[in-house]
Amino acid sequence: MDNLNLQNFASSNSPTAATTSNPEKNLLRTRLEPSKGWVSLRLDKLWAYRELLYFFVWRDLKIRYKQTIMGVSWAIIQPVFTMVIFSLFFGRLANVPSDDLPYPIFAYAALVPWTFFANALTQGSNSLVANIDMLKKVSFPRMTMPIATVLAGVVDFVLAFIVLLGMMFFYKLFPTINILWLPLFFLLALVTSLGVSLWLSAMNVLFRDVRYTIPFLVQAWLFATPIAYPSSLLSEPWRTIYSINPMVGVVEGFRWALLGTDTAPGSIIIVSALVALVIFISGAFYFRRMERTFADIA
Repeated sequence: MDNLNLQNFASSNSPTAATTSNPEKNLLRTRLEPSKGWVSLRLDKLWAYRELLYFFVWRDLKIRYKQTIMGVSWAIIQPVFTMVIFSLFFGRLANVPSDDLPYPIFAYAALVPWTFFANALTQGSNSLVANIDMLKKVSFPRMTMPIATVLAGVVDFVLAFIVLLGMMFFYKLFPTINILWLPLFFLLALVTSLGVSLWLSAMNVLFRDVRYTIPFLVQAWLFATPIAYPSSLLSEPWRTIYSINPMVGVVEGFRWALLGTDTAPGSIIIVSALVALVIFISGAFYFRRMERTFADIA
């Protein structure tokens, strides 16, 4: 008898029984609303989804040169071909100064970080639009997509950099102690690439005209960066003002660290680094602020 009473008590007080007897009263309702005002970056979520970030990087690497005849060779062909064109027109025909260096390696040392940045800008800006279906169906930090696209470009950078080392050996240009600063300049290129990609990828979801402006932006930025010419053509204070373009500090920093040029004074590096940080931080906040609208607009 006692066992029967206990069973009746348990069944009458169980959540299942209560829900069955009065489903409307016990129905749990959750209302999701977008956050308002300024939002935090929530970098802890990026760390929590780090395995997903690794997956996106690996996926981008697999599909980047899928069904291409040359494969990863394009990572080398692109900067080498550009170097040949620049050497012919700017080095030989226009006789542009090259800081007392052979013009081919002068140009190629700048094209290695520039190609990394240009590819990050082009592909990173399209990272969200290319995955619209995933944005609508799956919940995850959207910031992982442009970040993964930029990080996938590191492999191309390494391949192009190996060619640069071979050219240095060919021209008998051996690095000095300055090469220890090279990781800092690569970090500067990475931060700049991430910042611009965050800005453009978010804007590309909201304004599809952005993808049509990217080729013009890359071309204009190329000639606004001292790749085909040295920044020493400018005198102070215009040279420091010129370094508001963060790729000026990256390019001249690479030449200084690898080839021993004296065209990377501290003022240029500091200004470029500060601007790169502003672009990255503002881009991250803008991306997070617009992130809540991606699924609706897409």
